[in-house]
Amino acid sequence: MAGKGFGGFNLGKMKELTEAFKKAQQVQEGAKDLQAELEKMEIEGQAGGGMVKVFLTGNQEPLRIEISDEAVKEGAEVLSDLVTAAMKEAYQKSTDTMRGRMEELTSGLNIPGF
Repeated sequence: MAGKGFGGFNLGKMKELTEAFKKAQQVQEGAKDLQAELEKMEIEGQAGGGMVKVFLTGNQEPLRIEISDEAVKEGAEVLSDLVTAAMKEAYQKSTDTMRGRMEELTSGLNIPGF
């Protein structure tokens, strides 16, 4: 059984698994830092050529909405549509930012057997 490892488990695989756990711990620490970074971000979505602006954090927490006088003059229905469109844009940007940062964080994380 020489060279087989412990209990039939290849020691080379054990080293790979240990390295994967180290990388996973690094990702976990990076995720904490990323969470703090996302909370501090301010991501803007707008509609109507900037008549309505919505601001979210990188975690999609609402920060504020800015509505121009021109948008108010458009009436309630149009204003509602503009706010909704601006919210959707801000949400999409925030989601894309979060996804991109997570992909950067987890790139190179190869867990053996998965």
